[in-house]
Amino acid sequence: MPAAGRRAFPVEKQATIVREENEVPFVVRMGANAIAILLIAYLLPQVMLADGALAALAAAFVLGLVNAVIRPFFILLTLPVTVLTLGIFLLVINGLLLWLVSGIVPGFHVNGFFGAVAGSVLISIVSGILTSLVP
Repeated sequence: MPAAGRRAFPVEKQATIVREENEVPFVVRMGANAIAILLIAYLLPQVMLADGALAALAAAFVLGLVNAVIRPFFILLTLPVTVLTLGIFLLVINGLLLWLVSGIVPGFHVNGFFGAVAGSVLISIVSGILTSLVP
């Protein structure tokens, strides 16, 4: 028998969507990646080229899809090499995926494998700085 003033059934609290501190929406990350691609293409044209804002936006969108779908499989397949190199091989995976994106998106070009690796590192740094500025 329930105590006086208490309900027999607990009242369920309303579910609220709570965003973790390091979780950034896909659209914000895509915009940050597009700005990073444009900035790097402007400052370092020997690393990568983007023929305009639309090409950079398309490259950022495809890069987001590739990172969400293909990258986990690559990481899983190369796990022994990644562990052996203490995670340094992830730079190679990121470079290969950026190189793949440059092959898919017209108007976005990466200058070879080492340009792709350098570009992926630079995109990560610039995009991380930009997404940290977003509240």
